[in-house]
Amino acid sequence: MRTIASCVEEILLAQPFLEEAISRNIVNYSALATELVEPISEMLRKPVKSGAIMMALRRYSPPKDLGNSVRLKRVLNSLGDITVRSNLSNYTYKNSTTLFESHAKVIQKIGDKSNIFYAFTRGIHESNIVISSSEQKHIEDLFTNENQIGLQNHLSAISISLPADNTKIAGLYYQIFKRLAWEGITLYEVVSTTNEFTVLVEDQFVNKAFSAIKRLHS
Repeated sequence: MRTIASCVEEILLAQPFLEEAISRNIVNYSALATELVEPISEMLRKPVKSGAIMMALRRYSPPKDLGNSVRLKRVLNSLGDITVRSNLSNYTYKNSTTLFESHAKVIQKIGDKSNIFYAFTRGIHESNIVISSSEQKHIEDLFTNENQIGLQNHLSAISISLPADNTKIAGLYYQIFKRLAWEGITLYEVVSTTNEFTVLVEDQFVNKAFSAIKRLHS
């Protein structure tokens, strides 16, 4: 049977920023309770009072996994090098039977040039190529027969080296995304491998994003 407390928990779990604000005791409980009167009344299909909701908010305790919390803190404190690459372009193409052939030609073209940033991501319907802007002409020549959906220039990539056991830690990526969102930073693209995580942002956000990620250590 649904109760006011269970409705409050359901709402907070669906809004992690709000849940965190409550855990940090920076929420006006009275104002929040008033705002939740309507949605909780609809969930319970009966009128509820803001006072009862405020009591449920004050009693709410976020579910905790102390073991994971300790591991998460350790991982955040042991994040590796943070690398910034600028002057990047992002191409989006519609998937086709020849797209991989074009992709292979790009690999051959850039060879082992260590100064070139290159990432290829294939989705269900489209694929993305992130590459140093100096290689734009090569991309446009090699993909001339492909259906280009989008192009964005003036991008920068911030790459973070992750500890080897990062895949066992719940909430790691959330902590990164949360910090960037709190700073009002829009992510243009996300690319990850097992032990490396890269966010792509517009040049205007790169300094702010770098500072936000660096503060994760603390």
